Amino acid sequence: MNKLLRFDGRVAVVTGAGGGLGRCYALLLASRGASVVVNDLGGDPHGSAPGSTRLADNVVQEIRNQGGSAVSNYDSVEDGEKIVQTAIDSFGRLDILINNAGILRDRSFLKMATPDWDMVHRVHLRGSYLVTKAAWPHMRKQNYGRILMVASTSGIYGNFGQSNYSAAKMGVFGLGNTLSLEGAKYGINCNTIAPTAISRMTEGLLPTAVEKDLKPEFVAPFAAYLCHESCQETGKLFEVASGWAGRVRWEKSAGAGLKKGDEIPSIEDVRDNWAKITDFTNSVHHTNSAEATSFAIEKSRGTDDAKLSINYGSASTSSSPFAGIDIQKIFSRTVTVKPFQYTDRDSILYALGVGAKVSDPAQLKFLYEGHSDFCTLPTFAVLPSMEGMLPMVQEVMKDVDIHYANLLHGEQYLELYKPLPTSGTLTTEIKIAEILDKRTGAVIVANATTYNEAKERLCFSQIITFLKGAGRFGGESKAKFIKPPMSPPRRAPDVVVEEKTSLDQAAIYRLSGDYNPLHIDADFAAVGGFAQPILHGLSTFGHSVRHVMEKFTNYDPSKVKCIKGRFSRPVLPGHTLRTEMWKADNRVFFQTSVVETGDVSITGGYVDIESGGEEPQVAPSPSVQTSELSSDVIFEAIGNRVRSNPSVARQLSAVYFWKITKDGNVVREWTVDLKASPPALKRGTPDGKPDITLTISDGDFVDLVSGKLNGQKAFFEGQLKIQGNVMLAQKMDVLTKDLPKL
Repeated sequence: MNKLLRFDGRVAVVTGAGGGLGRCYALLLASRGASVVVNDLGGDPHGSAPGSTRLADNVVQEIRNQGGSAVSNYDSVEDGEKIVQTAIDSFGRLDILINNAGILRDRSFLKMATPDWDMVHRVHLRGSYLVTKAAWPHMRKQNYGRILMVASTSGIYGNFGQSNYSAAKMGVFGLGNTLSLEGAKYGINCNTIAPTAISRMTEGLLPTAVEKDLKPEFVAPFAAYLCHESCQETGKLFEVASGWAGRVRWEKSAGAGLKKGDEIPSIEDVRDNWAKITDFTNSVHHTNSAEATSFAIEKSRGTDDAKLSINYGSASTSSSPFAGIDIQKIFSRTVTVKPFQYTDRDSILYALGVGAKVSDPAQLKFLYEGHSDFCTLPTFAVLPSMEGMLPMVQEVMKDVDIHYANLLHGEQYLELYKPLPTSGTLTTEIKIAEILDKRTGAVIVANATTYNEAKERLCFSQIITFLKGAGRFGGESKAKFIKPPMSPPRRAPDVVVEEKTSLDQAAIYRLSGDYNPLHIDADFAAVGGFAQPILHGLSTFGHSVRHVMEKFTNYDPSKVKCIKGRFSRPVLPGHTLRTEMWKADNRVFFQTSVVETGDVSITGGYVDIESGGEEPQVAPSPSVQTSELSSDVIFEAIGNRVRSNPSVARQLSAVYFWKITKDGNVVREWTVDLKASPPALKRGTPDGKPDITLTISDGDFVDLVSGKLNGQKAFFEGQLKIQGNVMLAQKMDVLTKDLPKL
């Protein structure tokens, strides 16, 4: 416990760091190894006097005098991008953000002028938003971040003459709460502190007698701990002052149910239950809005207090909805959901939802009921089980307090016993196979078997969902029944298909039964942290399998036997899907990514096809053989780098063309086009003239990248032949430096 907490290698931005609390945060972080961007506009506490660089520069000099690393930034927090860019330009990354900048314009509400209201909100709330908005993509990309919002006790409790300030500070807390939820899966923690300390803003407001107790140095250690990688706390509010710290949480009374059945309560019902409404004897504490809403609904329906004490009461030893639940009872229940009826129209609509096009004659059989080979895509089989998921959860897990907003579709497995009819009535039985305790959440594995009208088994589905915040209930963590995803071979893909989705793709797919507004309502999507509505994961799943069918089954559904995929990143309608495929015996491995962003949206995917499936329908260059090479994995890693890191392309802005030889013959050709938008890797020759052509043997290329072979020596001794811009060869380490170990 005596080990010092260090911030070596971390980069922090502290706004309003020219004095008071911000200065102490910056000094402490720098003293423990962090590189710090000291931001301060240099104005007065009211945000009206002209700015000065002196305040930020003085703090930077203090840090440097103590052997630390820091740079100044004088931008307003309304120019958040400039502040964050200072960190990226100076230190190459950003790990910690403390939104500390603030001003005061105190007036009683009667005398409050609108400009005074607006200015305080622009600095505190809008400023925190804009700086965090600029920092967010960097933290998401590196899957790590620590954000600290700075609120105030005025925001929590109110304070005379500070309606503008208290409202803004409460808004900062609400912003931080939502960011903690949206950042959880990216390793971004966000907490809020309400500090009390002497600063430029408190001059004349606090008694001189307490100044020694309210030094900002008393607050800084607590703030620094919340910014350390070892602190896993997120979404919490803390008051900190005078060397004391405590967590603040909302409390509400158990309240009273006002309605009788479905009747609307009257004003008199409110009056007659006022004592219960305001009685805090059995108070409850909720951690999210879903809990709060569910609590209100259950109480209004007259749910017994015993159940509520398990799920919500402060005496509960676990916040997991599975705490105190006999999970074996859940495993013993099987639900038969209502029959799934569909027509030719539904089969066609689904095919359109996963990108089938009449422009390709081979796909017309999925889109035209009059086609001689009219048939249904095999992935249509996900629909009966998905339509039954909600009723299944409600029935099978009727003892468990499930908040559906926290339920995420993680993986999908599908096993097909016979081709699906183009219309009919299907029956599906669903059973929970296992519930895994993954600490941060629970993994729920549901098995679904679908039958046709003759009671014959058509298909089997396994739907794996992740319930956020439902872990730590003492359950098993190791899976026994999950059909696992599979990693593709460590070589370049045998074939790649790129297909641009329609801007209307989600609007079409939702008509197959998934009406979640996340996929069509921009306002709803924004609440979830998305710039626009996202595409259904199962639509991407359908696109990917259709690509596999195109290349390996000649679009014959009867050859598809089973499918697996794990959903890892969302896709936006209009994005281009890139499906990479590797064939090994009767299994086709696939991975699907977004060309525009480089994000991998489906991992661990595979399709098992009937023995004798088609070979990939792609013609390699005459000089290129298809045997596996040691260098293939290097080029795969280079491709991932250029797709996920556009800055690489900006540094080089060139087309590299490699010819890989074996036994004196060219056996593989690779093109890395860093002029394209987005930058791309492809197997084969470039579309135009490359800027540089490099010819090297497979083994020598591996040695060159690993550092065993000196590039200059290889060039002079003829092991590496170069045509074109030789200077680009010297910059090649931008592409190959620090690639994953081979």
